[in-house]
Amino acid sequence: MQFGFLGINYRNARLDVRDRTSFTDAMKLEFFQKGEKAGVEQCMVLSTCNRSEVYYLYETEQQQRQMQEIYEGMFPDVELKEYLLRLSGKEAMGYLFRIAAGMESLVLGEDQILGQVKDALDYSRTMGYSGKELNKVVRDAITCAKQIKTEWKVSEKPLSVSYIGVRKLQEDYGIDGKRILVIGSGKTASLALKYIYEYQGIQVTACSRTYSHAKKLREEFPLLEVIPYESWRQAIGQCEIVVSATSSPHLIVRREDFSPTGPLAFLDLAAPRDIDTSFGEEPQVTLINLDTLQEIADRNQKEREHLLKESGKLAESRLQETVDWFFQSRMDATIESLQQRCSEIVTDGYDYLNRKMELTPREQKLLKKVLNASLQRLLREPIRELKKLDSEEKQEEYKKLVGQLFQI
Repeated sequence: MQFGFLGINYRNARLDVRDRTSFTDAMKLEFFQKGEKAGVEQCMVLSTCNRSEVYYLYETEQQQRQMQEIYEGMFPDVELKEYLLRLSGKEAMGYLFRIAAGMESLVLGEDQILGQVKDALDYSRTMGYSGKELNKVVRDAITCAKQIKTEWKVSEKPLSVSYIGVRKLQEDYGIDGKRILVIGSGKTASLALKYIYEYQGIQVTACSRTYSHAKKLREEFPLLEVIPYESWRQAIGQCEIVVSATSSPHLIVRREDFSPTGPLAFLDLAAPRDIDTSFGEEPQVTLINLDTLQEIADRNQKEREHLLKESGKLAESRLQETVDWFFQSRMDATIESLQQRCSEIVTDGYDYLNRKMELTPREQKLLKKVLNASLQRLLREPIRELKKLDSEEKQEEYKKLVGQLFQI
């Protein structure tokens, strides 16, 4: 039995290709069923916006080829051969370990992928397509990823400029209890609002050139006050923090249009800028823009890369343990058959002696125990040697030999 991987991801396939190779739950089940007909009984599909991947256990190279044919057949309108990546053995397991830890993610070290791997395994188990081997490999990858996240805290180095900006605002100026104006209603503004609302005692007002877009923000932030865009000049004089994240091609808040009368903080998340940089010359004004935030994001990216590189030693160690277990597990069926044969011999011997001798219940129990212990003692060393076999060739050779010797 071998561990295999097949799929595409953001590194080797364009977005339009990934969009057309996404698995629904119904498609996953169909894939499992087709794989089962080809002799592949354990399989997991990991399908996200950045990847469409299959992990499975196979016996022969023919099955490996059939899995690729099944995969390509699921998406007949997409020419996949130039994009497909195929791995096997330790290389395939190592890839799964890196996936779970976020080492292969577009956002390096992100946490979301770990939950997606868990969900993929849960679906396979629920549908009956994950057995002892697949469960073990995937769970080991998940456990390793959790340890890396706990010990190295990679995801605590934020890369989102909205998150970094709000945190920088808290560090330099403070957010709790402040009156805040948010200019803009797009994704960046929405993310900023999400992080702002983690603080206490705040009053937040929003405005946008498209009033209906600003009002839509209230579906997610019901306490948000929405005002017409033209009212921002009046509102800004009543606020202590201004967050701007528009797509305007020119400045929104210009130095000649507004003069702060007290302490004020600007968080400019727009590119090009929304806030006049000359506000930064005012002693009572705190100005944070993308120049500063991008420097922090770049620094955090490098720290993530360093931390994940350091954690690679742990990942390699845990991976090797899983590879060793998986290799030894190939002999499990032979060992189980051997032990089953032992039980049959014990039962036959016990039944014969029990018929020939008048034994008390205590003697019957003792007889069966002695017979079993004697045969188990005989098998102990052979089983130990079977577990030590260090190549597939030897494993296959010994499987046949044990089968011939013990008629199993």
